[in-house]
Amino acid sequence: MPNAQNVETLTKIKEDLEGVAALWVVDYRGLTVKQAQELRRSIREAGAHLTVYKNTLMKIALEQTGQPTMEDLLQGPSAFVFADTDAAAAAKVLKEFAKENQNLVLKGGIMDGKQYNAAEVEAIASLPSREQLIAQIAGAISGVARGLAVTINGVPSGIAQCIKQLSEQKDAA
Repeated sequence: MPNAQNVETLTKIKEDLEGVAALWVVDYRGLTVKQAQELRRSIREAGAHLTVYKNTLMKIALEQTGQPTMEDLLQGPSAFVFADTDAAAAAKVLKEFAKENQNLVLKGGIMDGKQYNAAEVEAIASLPSREQLIAQIAGAISGVARGLAVTINGVPSGIAQCIKQLSEQKDAA
């Protein structure tokens, strides 16, 4: 029979998994307390949170919520990054932090019910952020609208110039 603390932790993990955009798994061995605090702060700024749970409890929670169990990733000490809204932003923070601190190792994760390895998570991290994509789309729409406005505005001014030239020709004749 499981003890009360594990049951409570399992419930907390399921709550964290509910409605999460992505779950990234990292190995944090060797990080100093200061580095761990800096990592947590950076992750919070990206709209995510980092928590350490027992691998066995995480595996059980994943099974019970119908997610991939990530058995190959849940080896050794693991910390879990729950990306609430923007999965790419959290992955980007992890990738940048891992560049500066070799002790942080990105293991992989889950997004949209599919398991990803470390290389795939790094590829996700290289994608533009949600805000950048929205800005690119807005710029494209604005460019099309501007071109349409210039084209539509050109028709009446072209007709006006034709009429002016015709009147000048009639006056000269």
